[in-house]
Amino acid sequence: MKVDAKSKLITKYDTTDASVHDSQALENLLEKSDKEKPLFADSAYFGKPISDLLNRKNIINKIHEKGYRGNPLTDKQKEKNRKKSRVRVRVEHVFGFMENSMNGMYLRVIGHKRINAMISLMNLTYNMFRYMVFVKN
Repeated sequence: MKVDAKSKLITKYDTTDASVHDSQALENLLEKSDKEKPLFADSAYFGKPISDLLNRKNIINKIHEKGYRGNPLTDKQKEKNRKKSRVRVRVEHVFGFMENSMNGMYLRVIGHKRINAMISLMNLTYNMFRYMVFVKN
């Protein structure tokens, strides 16, 4: 899911099988308009293939760095991750809203087309709730 950090609106999403890691769908979410803009993501997206993709598309890499057994994060890396989290937390609010205010995100349908339709409706509903926040202000 691609979310605008300022407005917290869902701008693009992709659905895949459960066997596909989230990071493998990242390329489908990137657009030409993302050029020279930062991409914030959690450490699951950290790695050379994603870094190469972002470099190729001229996107600023703001993905959380990952520590490994025997090679933990340095204090400098932890501080950089903390700064990135200030932006990422706004995106996490989307998932929190869906989980708490939209009765969770558990889908009770079978089949990729049905799941895609349900996720489309959930995202649309979320964006409509979010739009109401803008209208009231």
